[in-house]
Amino acid sequence: MKGAVLVALAASIGNFLQGWDNATIAGAMVYIKKDMALKSSVEGLIVAISLIGATIITTCSGPVSDWVGRRPMLILSSLFYFLSGLIMLWSPNVFVLCIARLLDGFGIGLAVTLVPVYISETAPSDIRGLLNTLPQFTGSGGMFISYCMVFSMSLSVSPSWRLMLGVLSIPSVLYFILTVFFLPESPRWLVSKGKMLEAKKVLQRLRGVEDVSGEMALLVEGLGIGGETSIEEYIIGPAEEFEGEAADEKDKIRLYGPGEGLSWVAKPVTGQSSLALASRQGSLINKSMALMDPLVTLFGSVHEKLPESGSMVFPNFGSMFSTAEPHVKNEQWDEESQRGDDYTSEAGGVDSDDNLHSPLLSRQATSMDKDMVPPPSHGSILSVRRHSSLMQGNVEAVGNTGIGGGWQLAWKWSEKGEDGKEGGFKRIYLHQEDIPGSRRGSILSLPGEDVHGEGEFIQAAALVSQPALFSKELKDQRPVGPAMVHPSETVSKTPIWSALLEPGVKHALIVGIGIQILQQFSGINGVLYYTPQILEEAGVEVLLSNMGIGSESSSFLISAFTTFLMLPCIAVAMRLMDISGRRRLLLTTIPVLIVSLLILVVFELVTVSTMVNAAISTICVVVYFCIFVMAYGPIPNILCSEIFPTRVRGLCIAICAMVFWIGDIIVTYSLPVMLSAIGLAGVFGIYAVVCIVSWIFVYLKVPETKGMPLEVIAEFFSVGARQAAKGATN
Repeated sequence: MKGAVLVALAASIGNFLQGWDNATIAGAMVYIKKDMALKSSVEGLIVAISLIGATIITTCSGPVSDWVGRRPMLILSSLFYFLSGLIMLWSPNVFVLCIARLLDGFGIGLAVTLVPVYISETAPSDIRGLLNTLPQFTGSGGMFISYCMVFSMSLSVSPSWRLMLGVLSIPSVLYFILTVFFLPESPRWLVSKGKMLEAKKVLQRLRGVEDVSGEMALLVEGLGIGGETSIEEYIIGPAEEFEGEAADEKDKIRLYGPGEGLSWVAKPVTGQSSLALASRQGSLINKSMALMDPLVTLFGSVHEKLPESGSMVFPNFGSMFSTAEPHVKNEQWDEESQRGDDYTSEAGGVDSDDNLHSPLLSRQATSMDKDMVPPPSHGSILSVRRHSSLMQGNVEAVGNTGIGGGWQLAWKWSEKGEDGKEGGFKRIYLHQEDIPGSRRGSILSLPGEDVHGEGEFIQAAALVSQPALFSKELKDQRPVGPAMVHPSETVSKTPIWSALLEPGVKHALIVGIGIQILQQFSGINGVLYYTPQILEEAGVEVLLSNMGIGSESSSFLISAFTTFLMLPCIAVAMRLMDISGRRRLLLTTIPVLIVSLLILVVFELVTVSTMVNAAISTICVVVYFCIFVMAYGPIPNILCSEIFPTRVRGLCIAICAMVFWIGDIIVTYSLPVMLSAIGLAGVFGIYAVVCIVSWIFVYLKVPETKGMPLEVIAEFFSVGARQAAKGATN
């Protein structure tokens, strides 16, 4: 995954520049106030106007990025950073300085809003949390380097605040070069525009493998919005296990194993899967706590039942789905060799193979595949390559039918049912259930071992819904796979704004907006912008007076030391983000924030001694920063980049980001006034109350999304929204 890691690092430079700017403006304001004799209201305006710029640009950044792509917007962000640095270096008066800060806010808004989206759309699901914590790490790294620079400048006879601010242009040049010459476009955005060949090449580069057919199919399926999703259970095992059972053949999915002539069958069952149980009983389980979101139970049931072997799921099942019907010839489609004029991309057919053919999975037949004759079945047939990458080693590779996080993608065909329901293709996301007795024999055998024995089966939960690009009108003309319509033919027909009314999207917006509001009103950005002033008011100069360092330089030095301590804390969070998960990290770290804030309030109100109070205040601020950046700092942006469907991700992110920046403006602009009115104790007391509310909100409403493909997360929100509606009705 080296390609995905390097791309995430390059994109995170935008957040490095944001951290750099946060620190430099915090230090420069000490000298700007003296140089221009500013009042507190004007001081707040200079700091907050960049937030106003971020809010303005955010209102359109999401929809525009859905239109032109993520990469062009990141390039534009680097240009805003560069231009604002040059103007701040010149800044003859407050008016010009405010214009420069406004442009700087444009760059910050684009970077903070779109970098998490870009990383989420390019990262493998198993390390998505780790890579999406990189922006927090680089942002804190930028603050540390910038505070070191400001501290060194503060030791001079006449520090230049213009030079402090103008240095921003230098790293922004590197950001521009990387965005133009190194960053690829998001493969999910490319698929949404029908640019299949380009998306495939980007995925191959990011994953470091040639066969990305399974993930390509996943990205296509992620284009759907608002489909009816049901949770079903299957027992998957050798065909002989189900012989003699009076089960209708069309209710089965037939799977072929690696051995010649050996087939596996998925049989629908009920009352077995913990996931389905959580879905059916979600409202009952949460009756004792009526405010608990059923979605939290649903997501939790997946993570609690992961197999002990990690993400290795169905390791012997391979790479290519094709649909067989008794009356239709089983045509084998190849993404590269089978080309047609009916499936053209936005490029107008310039690249003739930039197209989508039905299951969108490459056909690389082995001699075993060629010799096998599929039996008549209405089920989906899974042909397996003997040397499939899923069979190599003990770790699941993303690709083939594996889509990451222990999930597999499949389809099935069903005729019109006796209940009158319309038949057709159904998309299935399969997830192995780690239930005692569900894995016996050698079904999880290593490569080269024979698969034999009695009573061998795997129990799996399945999210079943309508394929994204299946057209009922075309099913009689060419029933060869679920993806019968090219993405470029459907993307412009979807009313994006109306999609916000879909239950799953509305549910996700409640979670995203709620956690962004609470994060901002926990006060972190206000504290970051005014760290030097807060530490100076806390009496930090007492701690360093014996060293002959003045109060201003002392506050800069303590700020640099604080941001330095953040880095190992964020490194720990990066390690835990995909292991412990987002939800557990929040529930564990927020109480530490509350305690540190309450201790700070107590020692502000009760004076022990000047030295003790200054030391306690400084320690509390340091602990608050370090714990905040471990979880509550990065996780809201990570969650918002994960929980929305592909087609509305940019728009929904823009809505959440706009809430984020409005909250940031309110907190930042009001902090100087609040410090004057109620003092440091009152300010941090309010922040402590907000943190308590935040913990309650996370416990009741925020699900665990670690390791899950983005498309599966969106399906879960659709199911959870219906469960919440049922609970409200009951």
